Amino acid sequence: MQLFYNPTISEKDTSFVFDKEESKHIIKVLRKKESDILFVTNGLGFLFKTKIALASDSKCTVAILSFEKQEPSNVQLHLAVAPTKMNERYEWFLEKATEIGIQEITPIICEHSERKIIKNERFQKIIETAMKQSLHYYIPKLNEPILYKEFIKKDFVGQKFIAHCEDSNKKSLKEEVIRNQNVTLLIGPEGDFSSKEIQFALENKYIPVSLGKTRLRTETAAIVACHSVVLLNE
Repeated sequence: MQLFYNPTISEKDTSFVFDKEESKHIIKVLRKKESDILFVTNGLGFLFKTKIALASDSKCTVAILSFEKQEPSNVQLHLAVAPTKMNERYEWFLEKATEIGIQEITPIICEHSERKIIKNERFQKIIETAMKQSLHYYIPKLNEPILYKEFIKKDFVGQKFIAHCEDSNKKSLKEEVIRNQNVTLLIGPEGDFSSKEIQFALENKYIPVSLGKTRLRTETAAIVACHSVVLLNE
């Protein structure tokens, strides 16, 4: 099944018109024609079965035949990950985390962050593409970048973890995660969190955890954490 995405389609609609860019892709690139079936999600759990009523490359119009709604995950996984120096690595993380099944992502700006200017528009496109490719009907929420201390001060429901590289009394993430509870987890930049940042997290009831015996890159650590939490809650 090939999945299309548009956030504006709803269960109240009987028809829908794709924008010019998507219409051109459907008609010119994919060579779809009238009466062909298209599956569309709005990223809110709905899957719409539609049929092309007007095969126009400027405003492809579909009739909605039926829809179904997938129940959301019983666990909300929120990863707060410092941007990597190379954008491609962060983009890889966004793609793979979306495929695995993350619910929320926040770029956090830390003391050791080498990249502090983030363009979320491109990141959002990558998430949308990964959602369609992996046939998810819920799109992860991508928040605007935020300073580390401001993020820590926020109130989150569920378990809160910080994964860091300093030698200390840390337990394995998979041993600490409690099934069916929401998880918020911090992943630092290439230079790791500073000692002050780690202490500030602990003071705000974040639990220090290890992601394994080896030292991982930021984006790899984020993927390991994402997979671990999702797998433990299957």
